[in-house]
Amino acid sequence: MKAYPITQYGPPDAFTEMELPDPEPGPGQVLIRVAATSVNPVDTKIRAGGRAMCPDLPAVLHMDVSGTVAGVGPGVDSFREGDRVYGCAGGLKTVAGEVLPGALAEYMVADACLLARAPETLELVDCAALPLVTITAWEALIDRSQVAPDQPVLVHGGAGGVGHVAVQLAAWAGARVYTTVSSPEKARIARDLGAAVTIDYRQTPVADYVNEHTDGAGFPVVLDTVGSENLQRSLAAAAVNGTVCTILASGQHDLTLAHAKNLSLHAVFMLIPMLHDLNREAHGRILEVAADLVERGHLRPLIDPERFSFSEAGAAHSKLMEGRALGKILLVA
Repeated sequence: MKAYPITQYGPPDAFTEMELPDPEPGPGQVLIRVAATSVNPVDTKIRAGGRAMCPDLPAVLHMDVSGTVAGVGPGVDSFREGDRVYGCAGGLKTVAGEVLPGALAEYMVADACLLARAPETLELVDCAALPLVTITAWEALIDRSQVAPDQPVLVHGGAGGVGHVAVQLAAWAGARVYTTVSSPEKARIARDLGAAVTIDYRQTPVADYVNEHTDGAGFPVVLDTVGSENLQRSLAAAAVNGTVCTILASGQHDLTLAHAKNLSLHAVFMLIPMLHDLNREAHGRILEVAADLVERGHLRPLIDPERFSFSEAGAAHSKLMEGRALGKILLVA
């Protein structure tokens, strides 16, 4: 098969076109004829190297995948040849040393537990934009925060990768969604996705929008999709006894406000089931629900208008890293 692995860790131009042996699905696995993948920040970090989850070289990267089942291994009865599927299923090395091959190839072998049938109302290539960000937003808002109807929820970065899905999931759950954005265009997008209120974080300090929108009480649920200094802003925006979820908890942080407000603080790292082979089937179940939400009009991906081929993976990585994308970047086989 034709594949686009990296032969060294480093800059975006590390991808190389190569012929690799056609994979065969093992027990519990599905063989996918890949239609598309998308670029996530973690894909660029693995490509750069220096992380325990970096697979041995040459390495086929990229976690998100959409495609058609081309074969099933022993013990798989949930899928059959010809099924349209999507998932976040590879492109890394687990803590046990198992390499889960990525999607930048004609074919990808994946754990069936990590997959779900793709929504029929969405183009198959577009489905590749959803898995990682949807699972992350679901774990933060539905599993950890247990967002409730009419509850005020603050989502930082409502037009970003995880943020645009989080806005939609919170709105579907009945919450009143507030979100921070950086431009009028992103504010329009966030409102179109279900945000009740958009806040230009560059113009409005945290204390001001907390006073304006919550009478100074703070938000019961805050989702930080930005990390770094934004986690501190998230703690400041949270209500007493509130819940703060962050998808980027690395670094050093002052948790004084978390203590003073009796906050529940959750670090959400959606790769845990893949890395540790723990409860992988939960991701498949989330994507089953997500597919239903897509088909019922509650969820759709925000996709950057520029699409790339697999041979242009380096350019796609560069665009994401330079902050030039508006929505998820797709690579189409």
